[in-house]
Amino acid sequence: MAGSVGSEDGDVGFQIAPMVDVVFVLMLFFMASAGMQVVEKELGINLPGGAARAGGAPPTPIILDIANTGQIILNNSNYDNPQSRQLPELRAKLKNIIELYGDKDPVIIRPTPEVTHERVMDVLSAAAASGVKNLTFS
Repeated sequence: MAGSVGSEDGDVGFQIAPMVDVVFVLMLFFMASAGMQVVEKELGINLPGGAARAGGAPPTPIILDIANTGQIILNNSNYDNPQSRQLPELRAKLKNIIELYGDKDPVIIRPTPEVTHERVMDVLSAAAASGVKNLTFS
């Protein structure tokens, strides 16, 4: 009888319900943390200075200013007469630059607001005749 009294006082045995609750909580935790994995992807971007690291020099811009008077200024040096339509000095200089350094360097044309469109077209024709392929306006 002494043995039966001890079991009635508080020895309830092994409880399975709290263990199932713990297993469900652990399973929920691991399922939630598995969904938070960061997937790495490759982005196709070009960073500045990539050409310098690859062994090539970055392009050096060739700046062509066209003054109000029609004077052509290439990298702070005057070329041709403002009335010249063919621009032989500019053509020769651009052709020389392309032969020496290739056509990778950009040519930037910066006309003043007062310059005529005809003069801009003269410069564009001279650049095209010299073999300039990378040209932009500023």
